[in-house]
Amino acid sequence: MVLMNVMRIVAPCWRPSVEGENSSRGGDASGRADGLLWYKDSGHHVSGEFSMAVIQANNLLEDCSQLESGPMSLVDSGPQGTFVGVYDGHGGPEAARFVNQHLFQNIKTIHGAEFTSENHGMSADVINKAFLATEESFLSLVEQQWNVKPQIASVGACCLVGILCNGYLYIANAGDSRVVLGRLDKSSKEVKAIQLSYEHNASMKSVREELHSLHPDDPQIVVLKHKVWRVKGLIQVSRSIGDAYLKRTEFNREPLLAKFRLPEPFSKPILKAEPTIAVQKVCPEDLFLIFASDGLWEHLSNQEAVDIVNNCPRNGIARKLLKAALREAAKKREMRYSDLKKIDRGVRRHFHDDITIIILFLDSHLISRSCSRGPLISIRGGNGITGSANN
Repeated sequence: MVLMNVMRIVAPCWRPSVEGENSSRGGDASGRADGLLWYKDSGHHVSGEFSMAVIQANNLLEDCSQLESGPMSLVDSGPQGTFVGVYDGHGGPEAARFVNQHLFQNIKTIHGAEFTSENHGMSADVINKAFLATEESFLSLVEQQWNVKPQIASVGACCLVGILCNGYLYIANAGDSRVVLGRLDKSSKEVKAIQLSYEHNASMKSVREELHSLHPDDPQIVVLKHKVWRVKGLIQVSRSIGDAYLKRTEFNREPLLAKFRLPEPFSKPILKAEPTIAVQKVCPEDLFLIFASDGLWEHLSNQEAVDIVNNCPRNGIARKLLKAALREAAKKREMRYSDLKKIDRGVRRHFHDDITIIILFLDSHLISRSCSRGPLISIRGGNGITGSANN
């Protein structure tokens, strides 16, 4: 309720930060779509350069993403920074699209409401509150649409967020998307891959142990099904936004499809929406960040991805990394990459998932000038994908 009141007050004063040459209005500034591929080969954010690429595999693109550079608050004197969001939808695109429309705005609103002269910076608490506010809003939407669109209760999204602000990097993750840092090792002069996000996939022993500790009376909280660990035998991740059928027992009934309904009601949410958050100061050896949905990491290791980014020109590097993953996907099925490109959406999902990649290059000189005003950018990845093959 407090958040809604604040939004009513500040909303009339807010305008989208999309005015510069890199805005998402028109032309190449908003990226280009080519069949199942969307890309923005290069651009500038407050603290350096960036590159983005998206490939569709599902009948409907279930990945959503955004890059916002400029004010991180609705307060005029607030800090400038760069926000990256990668939202990997499952069961449908609705949850990922909802997060794409609301999470960043919630962060700006909550940060503005808590902004004081003593606390100018971003914080893990602000990010956590924004995740939970977005979750509550989506669950309210599910409740509103329950009678006419019950399947929305089975739709969810893994949410990865990165915020670069005041010389600090904030990483928040709920699900199994991943961000990897390319850092220069001064002794070996090599660029090493460092994973910054903690993942919540039931394939990890630590995630299964956490689920057992949270649900000690449920021996079926995780089930090995077709050689894959799944929460309640249904879903691979233990944290997400959405998936209302595993969070509120009132959605565990008809008219939801039987394959999603659990045989018994549950007393507390099975999945969580709270992200795992890490905060660290950016150092001069930190060269770039690779944000990507799980579809990329199914085919490339952290170090392989970092080596490709480090050894290739920056312009179009997200597309090049995407192509490397698709080549690996084709190789696993003993087919040529040229043949994979001919496979259309839907059928393509049998070879690889939707993949979203956002690469941020870090300029230590720009990062150190935390009060500088850089380009104002707002880009939504994947807009304009037509859904035909040949990519």
